[in-house]
Amino acid sequence: MYWGDKPYHSLNYFLRQKFGEKIFKISLDGGFTCPNRDGTLSDKGCIFCSGRGSGDFAPPAILPISEQFYQSRALLDNKWKSGKYIAYFQAFSNTYAPVDVLRKKYEEALSLPDVVGIAIATRPDCLDHSVLDLLDEINQKTYLWVELGLQTIHEDTAFLIQRGYSLSCFEEAVHNLSKRNIDTVVHLILGLPGENKNDILSSIQYIASQSVQGVKLHLLHIIKNTPLYDYYLKNPFHVLTMEEYIDLIIDCLELLPPYMVIHRITGDGPKELLAAPLWSKNKKAVLNGIHKRFKERNTWQGKLY
Repeated sequence: MYWGDKPYHSLNYFLRQKFGEKIFKISLDGGFTCPNRDGTLSDKGCIFCSGRGSGDFAPPAILPISEQFYQSRALLDNKWKSGKYIAYFQAFSNTYAPVDVLRKKYEEALSLPDVVGIAIATRPDCLDHSVLDLLDEINQKTYLWVELGLQTIHEDTAFLIQRGYSLSCFEEAVHNLSKRNIDTVVHLILGLPGENKNDILSSIQYIASQSVQGVKLHLLHIIKNTPLYDYYLKNPFHVLTMEEYIDLIIDCLELLPPYMVIHRITGDGPKELLAAPLWSKNKKAVLNGIHKRFKERNTWQGKLY
């Protein structure tokens, strides 16, 4: 089974089907923080999170939203001559501010030329009813998805990585978004310390049973100057090899329903800060390896769903 040229339901395929042309995500930094950073829950953050709150590839937050957009668009225009854009609020928790501040940032992004939708990354515990009402309003006017960083279903791992909220909090957020017909995308990290293959696949099977429309599968990156890096130096744990990761990705996708959109099957870490696994710097080789292994295993997304 193929979606275009891939044996999984890729985001690129989904967006082309929805909009009829190439769609690009443009990462924006709204200048938000996070309750796991500002002292509300903790001042340390999740142990894997970089200094820019996983928004390392967005322009600096000091720039207005429109200037960030035009800077990033100029880079894309050098490679692609046509297409439209999803404004992607990526760094930190992008619903963690007063509603009037959120509205201003979102509306500025949506007013920019050729922007056809908005993606908002946040935490399940940053979705109170006033924020949900705002998201509902936006969802009536344009295409919206909300990203939630679950990472794992296992509470002992969640405690170790300092996630700061329970699985029941995540479930409530998914329920509230689903009631409003807002697409939800869930982040999972493969290779967290202490988790084996069965643990990871349990998280995948859980997501397959939830009312979510998309998933991002991340390889665990150990980034310098993070608590995870310090933990790794003091408590060395097994880091996935490229071969292990390739097979694990396919194991995961076999269990996910065919309708679920795969937003990511590997991630980018800032190369100058990446401590491990160094093989992940060659993203093209990883992707090629995954596609080759799909053919070798004669399999596809949802085969075991």
